[in-house]
Amino acid sequence: MPSDRLGGTDDPGPIRSEPGSLLEHVVVAVFGIDDEDRICYWGPGAQSLFGHGAASILARPAAALFPEPSSGAARAEAPGGAAHLTERARTLGYWRVRMPALHRDGSVFDCGFRVFPMTGATGATVVIGLASRGDELDRVKTNLSFLDSLFETCPIGLVMLDEELRYVHLNQALADMDGVPLTEHLGRRMADVMITSDGGEYQRMLRSVADEGRTVIGTLVGLRTPGHPDRDQVRSVSFFPLTGAGDTRRGVGGLLLDVTEREQAILEATAARRRLALLDRAAASIGTTLDLNTTARELVGAVVPEFCDASVVELVEWMDETEAFDPELPVTTRRIASGTTLPEPAVELVSGLREVTYPPGSHTHQMLSTGRPLCFTVDHEFATRTIVHQERAQLLLDSGLTCILMAPLIARGTVQGIAMFGRSAARPAFGDEDLALAGELASRAALCLDNARLYGKVQDIALTLQRALLPSAPAAGPYVDISHRYLPGSRGTEVGGDWYDAIALPDGRVALVVGDVMGHGVPAAAAMGRLRITAKTLARHTAEPVALLEELDACAEEAGIEWATFLYLLYDPHTGRARIANAGHPPPLVRHRDGTVHAVGDVLGVPLGVGGVPYRSVEVEIPEGATVALYTDGLVEARGQDIDTGIEALCEQLRAPLGSLEEGADRILAHLLPDTATDDTVLVLARVGAVPGRPPAGGTGSPRRASS
Repeated sequence: MPSDRLGGTDDPGPIRSEPGSLLEHVVVAVFGIDDEDRICYWGPGAQSLFGHGAASILARPAAALFPEPSSGAARAEAPGGAAHLTERARTLGYWRVRMPALHRDGSVFDCGFRVFPMTGATGATVVIGLASRGDELDRVKTNLSFLDSLFETCPIGLVMLDEELRYVHLNQALADMDGVPLTEHLGRRMADVMITSDGGEYQRMLRSVADEGRTVIGTLVGLRTPGHPDRDQVRSVSFFPLTGAGDTRRGVGGLLLDVTEREQAILEATAARRRLALLDRAAASIGTTLDLNTTARELVGAVVPEFCDASVVELVEWMDETEAFDPELPVTTRRIASGTTLPEPAVELVSGLREVTYPPGSHTHQMLSTGRPLCFTVDHEFATRTIVHQERAQLLLDSGLTCILMAPLIARGTVQGIAMFGRSAARPAFGDEDLALAGELASRAALCLDNARLYGKVQDIALTLQRALLPSAPAAGPYVDISHRYLPGSRGTEVGGDWYDAIALPDGRVALVVGDVMGHGVPAAAAMGRLRITAKTLARHTAEPVALLEELDACAEEAGIEWATFLYLLYDPHTGRARIANAGHPPPLVRHRDGTVHAVGDVLGVPLGVGGVPYRSVEVEIPEGATVALYTDGLVEARGQDIDTGIEALCEQLRAPLGSLEEGADRILAHLLPDTATDDTVLVLARVGAVPGRPPAGGTGSPRRASS
């Protein structure tokens, strides 16, 4: 076996130090001593530590590695002698010791040895020695001891993150700060544990440390953690990049100190910002419509889950709004919105009832008596005093809610309803700031609810008035069959002034009327009713359509009606002809039996209420079995669409087989009206007949003569 097999100067051997390991920082010498205490193996680390090349040291006595004893004692008996080293190794099997060692240049240095025997295939025993400088061992030992002690006992949070800002290593102090076990951190992103409300600024700061090598020192951060979801914390954080020397992991190192008590002002500012942000979002989201139920749902959606775990909104059913609240009487409410993030039975608790009765002496009565938000602890006494039915009281106790905040919904000095907010044990109880926030939310919601309620009353009045003024079953006589439809606009728009009528006249004649008053609400409905009644009276006493329009125009002027369109069609079943006068209204359409459709009476006049402009009429022929369609602009006019396009679409629907008039009316509305239609719509289909024995018509519905 060549003498330099295990360690020539040009061959580092098959075993190398792992990059980034401790062996890169501490030189480890490997050598072997045979039975005659001579060097028989010599590694590159030994050459670096002792200064001898393999060729100059192999086969020499191992004593060459040690200094001469300071006294005259025999070298073999010296505590640091090579013979003593090998004797201990063969006797004990493994021995470690610190003793002086001799460098080739004559210098003596402190050295740590680990020695143990190895037996080869021939039975010969070799003592293998591992040696390192004592000062290097002390430095590494001290550093490791310091780091171990630091991670175990340091009250400051220590963390190591990888390049994706996931936890790789942390100490118990940081785990305690987070309220999350140390092992549950590993592999998670820091953003999942340190939850901030700064719009991502904290994460961008960490990203800059990892990507750009920035160093952050003493930055204050407000946060919450999953382990303490309702405890606001402030931490002073310092982060620095990990360089990734060798093949070690790159990433971010950090120190985190809890300074919550010291920085209470930051917490208060953070909480205030959170409350203001909630109010801002609530102001933007509550009251987007004038619908009571929608407004109440918007309030619940604004507070769950950010402010509370459950919420309900109830309207108080007062017998008389002007009546003073009597705490000796039960309070009945109607629950119109609810929501919760808690599981059953909380879901049943908030959504299982629509009508709620609170007995005298309940906490609800206490809140209504004060007119201010109040907070109550959920216990047996609260449940039994506030909830009538024992089963519902038990639901509350089992729901997981631990406290309930009640706030009155007051507008115009009257309690409109109640808003309730509930929290579970996972959140802290409501504080004074929460009471103030709930009061502000309730105040804003109450105004929106009151507006919606008042609007609903006005809307109901207008609808009631309009329906009362519209004909329920127009009398068309024996020679005209009628199908009529009136559809109010969407809930977001007030009722309009559309109307229609069919007036049976002497000699079997029939007057068909359709009109539209400009505007919405009660004024439009009242104007519509006035014009309809006047038109019906005039039709029975005035034979000429032009004269009727002139009288109706004068009536509109006297009533202050500024703009109203009107169409009057007078059909005579004896002649098959119709006289038509038009005051700015879309023209009627005639559908013949063969499916052809065309407009008639399209000599337009100015709308009613303008005054001083003469009207004209036109006479047309309408053959037996033809269908006349009268309508208002809500059917043919839409945003972004020309009215002529809408009329052509109606003509296309009329060309299709109608079947019965009822079926035809339903089909036309289904095809032409979107669900989002905002204007009132009238459609009247009239199928005309003829007096028995009347000669067949010879025309096609074209005008015969006009008069003025």
